[in-house]
Amino acid sequence: MSKVDTEILLNDFAIRSFRDVADHDYISARMSFRAGLFTQFLWSSLQAIEKYLKGIMLLNRIPAKNVGHDLGNAMDLINQHAPFELSLKAVHRDFIDHLDKYGRFRYLETSYFIAGDELWRLDSTVWAVRRYCRVLNYNIPADRGSDQNMLEPEIKAIIDAEEQPPHSFKIINGELEKIITKRKHPAREPLLWKNAHFGTKTRKKMRVRRSFYATNSPLFLNPQLLKEVQKYVFLPRDVVKAFERKLEQESDK
Repeated sequence: MSKVDTEILLNDFAIRSFRDVADHDYISARMSFRAGLFTQFLWSSLQAIEKYLKGIMLLNRIPAKNVGHDLGNAMDLINQHAPFELSLKAVHRDFIDHLDKYGRFRYLETSYFIAGDELWRLDSTVWAVRRYCRVLNYNIPADRGSDQNMLEPEIKAIIDAEEQPPHSFKIINGELEKIITKRKHPAREPLLWKNAHFGTKTRKKMRVRRSFYATNSPLFLNPQLLKEVQKYVFLPRDVVKAFERKLEQESDK
């Protein structure tokens, strides 16, 4: 297989295995939020952002074998090694931090909360990150047999999109874009529901019932169960250390 063929197939892998699957995770997260399934919402949201970031890393040939579910680490690696930096606002970074803190715990190992505006924050963060999950650094034929590199104009288009209605920015052959154009697609309605970033028209206002939700982890309520639970269930090292500290603090009282 030639080097050119390898590069094409690697890009295809990045798009189909990461970006397209992330698009489906994103819709699943929206459906979970709508149904009030917030543990599933956080996990699917983390999975979507994680796959977009890993797709960006593969498209730019940045090794990601040790990234795991650490979104902050993935963004740092992109900003250090990609030929561009991710243009993310504070609201996007805050939401990613929230997912890093709570999203990876699928078994209620830790307590978590939902403030009520997470659906909008998910939509905005996916829109911001997903713009970079495509081939940006490529050449096209120019005058007199030379090539023109398109990285700079592609990044400019990404930045300029922040001044336009979000729905007007589209990725060619993107999975979300395909779903939006197919009126009978079963995922179209949950994708468009209360969505100010992906759709067919500008939506300046969005009414979403806002409510606070929080739940405590069983281990938070009964940290003395830690050793017994560990006999049967794998717990992340940082979770174990956190509850060991909690036990020590309670024993010192």
